Amino acid sequence: MSSFGNRKNGGGYGQSSSYDYDQTQANTLANRRPSIDQPTLTKQRPVTAYSSLIPPPSPTYFRLQEMSNRQSQLPPANPQFPRDDLSHLRPLDNTTKPEGDGSDEVTSWHQKISIWMINEGNRAIFFGLWIAVHIGLFGLAFFNFFYSDNFENARAAVGITLPIARGAALVLHVDSGVILLPVCRTLISWLRSTPLNRIVPFDKAVTFHKAIAWSIVFFSLVHTFAHYVNFYKLARDFPEKYSFWNLMFVSGPGYTGHIMLVVLLVIVGTALPSVRMKKFETFWYWHHLFLIFFFFFSFHGAFCLLTPDRKPYCKDIASFWKYWVASGTIYLIERVMREWRARQKTVISRVILHPSKVVEIQIKKDNCHALAGQYIFLCCPEVSLWQWHPFTLTSAPEEDYISVHMRVVGDFTKELSKKLGCDAEGVGEWEESLGDRNGLVTVLPRIMIDGPFGAASEDVFKYEVTVLVGAGIGVTPFASVLKSIWYRVNYPTKATKLHKVYFFWICRDKESFEWFQSLLLALESQDLNQFIEIHTFLTGRLRHSEVGNLMINEDSAYADTVTGLRARTCFGRPNLDMEFDRIRANHADTDIGVFFCGPKRMGKQLHSCCTKFSRGSTKFFWHKENF
Repeated sequence: MSSFGNRKNGGGYGQSSSYDYDQTQANTLANRRPSIDQPTLTKQRPVTAYSSLIPPPSPTYFRLQEMSNRQSQLPPANPQFPRDDLSHLRPLDNTTKPEGDGSDEVTSWHQKISIWMINEGNRAIFFGLWIAVHIGLFGLAFFNFFYSDNFENARAAVGITLPIARGAALVLHVDSGVILLPVCRTLISWLRSTPLNRIVPFDKAVTFHKAIAWSIVFFSLVHTFAHYVNFYKLARDFPEKYSFWNLMFVSGPGYTGHIMLVVLLVIVGTALPSVRMKKFETFWYWHHLFLIFFFFFSFHGAFCLLTPDRKPYCKDIASFWKYWVASGTIYLIERVMREWRARQKTVISRVILHPSKVVEIQIKKDNCHALAGQYIFLCCPEVSLWQWHPFTLTSAPEEDYISVHMRVVGDFTKELSKKLGCDAEGVGEWEESLGDRNGLVTVLPRIMIDGPFGAASEDVFKYEVTVLVGAGIGVTPFASVLKSIWYRVNYPTKATKLHKVYFFWICRDKESFEWFQSLLLALESQDLNQFIEIHTFLTGRLRHSEVGNLMINEDSAYADTVTGLRARTCFGRPNLDMEFDRIRANHADTDIGVFFCGPKRMGKQLHSCCTKFSRGSTKFFWHKENF
C-alpha cells in the first residue's frame, strides 16, 4: 500500500482537521499472510472487517511448473526476440473440450423458446412492442393525412410528402415526451424493486434512452427532408406567394426546425462513446441543450403553414406540451429532489491510496441507506460544480459509512485525487496550499453525493448460487456484495437464500490485484463451509525476471506468489465453457445468477455462455452493470 505524503515521526494531520487518514487496517490485511497456526478471529463485530471461506484449489489453465513439459508445444525460437525478453510469449490456450460442454441437443421448439426467454425474451419482447408502437403511430398519422377529405388541397400542392412529414411528427411528439423517463433514476430504482421488473427490463433504462434518442434522430431527418420537398414544391408552384429560402430559414417552421435539428445533432454527436468516454465534460454540458430543443419544439407547429380545407383552420396546433407535460413534471420533481438530497451534509471520514492508482473514499452521510451493488453520483465543487460522475459503492449495507474506489485515469479523477491529498502518479510534489509543512492535507474538499441508485448487482441475494465476474476495476460492484455476504454469514439477522458464490477476477497486470488484495485476504481468513470460491486470472504478459521468480516460489509458497491468496492464480483467460459446465454439474436443478462488470466483448461471451448452458432445470440468468 502507498501512503499519503511524508508521515514523519508518525505525525498526525494537524489540529485543524477533524478527519483521520488511516491506512493501518488496509495495510495490515494486505501484508498479512495466512498461517496454519493463526488463532481464530474473534466475532466481535468490527467497524470494517470482512471474511469468508477457503475455496478449493481453482483450476489452473497454465501452471508455471508445467512450462518445461510444454516446451515442445511452443513456437520455434525467433532471432528477433532477445533471450532476456519473454514479452512475446503468451499462455497456451486450453483447447481441451470439457466433457458435457453444454451443447446438449435441444429439438423441441418449446425448449428453445424457454431458453430464449431466460435472458433475451423480456428485453426483445419489450423493444419489439416499442417498435410496433412506432409503426402504429406513424401509420395512424400517415393514413389520416393521406385519406382525410380535409387536406385535399394540401395534398394536391405537395403530394405524399405531407402525410410522411405528419407521420414522423407524431412519432417525434411521443418520443420526445417519453425520453426523459428512463433517466429519472430515482423512479427507475423504485420501479426495479417492484414485480414490474420481471416484465420491463429497468436495468436497460439507459439503453432504452439511447434507443429513443436514435429514433428521434431518424424521424427528425425524415420529417426535415419531407418538408424540404414540400418547400420546394410550394416555391415552384406558387412563386408569387412562397420563396424557397424564405420558407427554409425565415418562416416559423423553417427557422425553429433548423435550430432544433442543429441542437439535436450536437447532443447526439457529443454523446457518442468515442466522445463521452474521453471527454465526459463535453458530453455532460452539451447534453443539457435538450432544454433548447424542447423550448423550440413547444411552438414549432404553431405557425399553421399548411391549413386544412375547412374551419377551424389552425385547431390543435402547438400541441407538444400535451405529450411533454407528464414526463417533464416527473423529471423536474426528480431533479429538484436530487439537488436537495445532494446538498445534505456529507463528511469524508477516511481516504486511502491503494496501489494501481486507486483511491478509496469513505463517506458518512445521514439518512443515506444503500444496498449491496448500488451506485452513486459524486460531485466535488472545488473541481467542477456541474460534473456528476457515477461510482459503484464498495461498502456493505451493514457498515456505518459508504465508500467508493476511484481509479485515477481521467481529468476529473486526477484533480479530485489531488484535492484529497493523494499523489496517485507516485512520489511527487504536493500543493502547498493544500498541505501542511509535512505535505499532508489538513482541509478536505467538500463533496456532494446523489443516490444511491439501483443496479443489477442488487439481485445477487435472490439466487441460491451466484457467479460474480469482474475485469480490472470492474470488480468494484462485487466488493460491496462480498462484504455483505460476510456479514450475513457471520452476523445473520435473517435467512439468506444465497449459499454459494463463485468469484472470478480477471486482470491484465499483477499490480491490479493489489488494491483489492486486503478484502480478499480477509475473505479467506475464516474457513467456513467453502461459501465462496475465489478465482483470479492474470492475462498480461510476464517479464523474464517475473517468470523466474514465480517458478521458484510457486511450489513452496503457502500463499499464491501473485496475489498472496491461498487460491492459486491462473495465467491466461478463463475457459468459460469449462467453468460453466463445472458449475452446472455442481448445482443441478438450480437458478444461477451471473453478474458481470467489465469490457463489452467479454460480456458478450458470458451472455452467450448463459444461454448455451441453460438446459433443463438449471438456468443461468444474465445481469450486467449499466450506468
